[in-house]
Amino acid sequence: MASDEDFSLVMELTKPSEETLEGVKALITNYKKMHEQLMEEQKELKSCRNDLQDMTNKCKQRSVRLTQGLKEDERSYKEQIGKENEKLNLMMQEEGELLREIQRMEEALKKEGAKSDHLKQQTDVFSAVPEREVVFTGLTGNGADTFEIKPHIVYPMEGGTVLITFEEEVVAKKILDLKKHKVDLGSECSITVEARPVHLMLPRLVEIDTEVSPQHVLISDLPEIDPETLLNKLEIHFSKQRHGGGEVDSCEMLPDSGTVVISFVEKHIARGLTDQEYHDVKLQQKMHRVRVTPFINGKITDLQAKLTPCARTLLLTGIPAIMEQETLQDLLEIHFQKIQNGGGEIEAFLYNPLGQQASALFEGVPTDSEEDE
Repeated sequence: MASDEDFSLVMELTKPSEETLEGVKALITNYKKMHEQLMEEQKELKSCRNDLQDMTNKCKQRSVRLTQGLKEDERSYKEQIGKENEKLNLMMQEEGELLREIQRMEEALKKEGAKSDHLKQQTDVFSAVPEREVVFTGLTGNGADTFEIKPHIVYPMEGGTVLITFEEEVVAKKILDLKKHKVDLGSECSITVEARPVHLMLPRLVEIDTEVSPQHVLISDLPEIDPETLLNKLEIHFSKQRHGGGEVDSCEMLPDSGTVVISFVEKHIARGLTDQEYHDVKLQQKMHRVRVTPFINGKITDLQAKLTPCARTLLLTGIPAIMEQETLQDLLEIHFQKIQNGGGEIEAFLYNPLGQQASALFEGVPTDSEEDE
């Protein structure tokens, strides 16, 4: 390929002379060709420019669409992110509630576990206590077992009163219906007494919560020896550390049970003794094997009572102290034994003179109103 200088040199060599007509014509022809060539190039440039403008417009339109699409996508993504955040917050709240519920369930399980351990301990204790015959005299109903209890009720008496119990309920009712009674004391002397009903507050339902005492033990399988000697021997034996004992706070025998309760100052002593259960104690100059079991403390958790009238017992009031106590008591009792006075056979009679204080003990008052004074 020739260089620019070579091309210019050729042009200059072939360039016609301007001084001649042919030369001028040749120049004009050359310029026309050049003009036509420039026009063609201009057309091509315009066409290229138009193509570029179309491409540019298309690019701008596409850019606008893409921008709008991006904005729509961005808005959609923001909405989706917002929804996902809401879901995440709800899930976190649910997770927190679930964790709290799990914590509550764990605490409930711990309580149930502790209760189960306590019940197991109670079961173990009840299976280990000394055997004693118990007779069920209650009723079974509504899924609950009830046992009849015989209360001991102390009834305070005012001065100048009599508690009288008839053998028949109908006699007591007749005396109450008459209310006022004139009692002849002899020598044209008489007094007027008033008959009133007697009401006792009787327990209807008693619920007791039992608990193993950490400081007491129950000693059973004991020989029949002098109670004071027995208590001294047991206190001496179980106060020694080599026997598994410790400092004794109290040692007493339970009435009508043949068992002894020992209370220790420290709490850990009782558990060690009951775990071993059987212990050899020197009694009556020989070794005797006794049984050591846990001691159950009872706490009343529910007590429901009802006011119950006594069907055969009534109260006589308004009795003055006008003669010796024994004489007046005999005259009153004789009066209310006579059928013509509305009375009948008397089972119990208790007189408290005016100015004195006394109490009557009602034992074993059942629901059928057969009371004992």
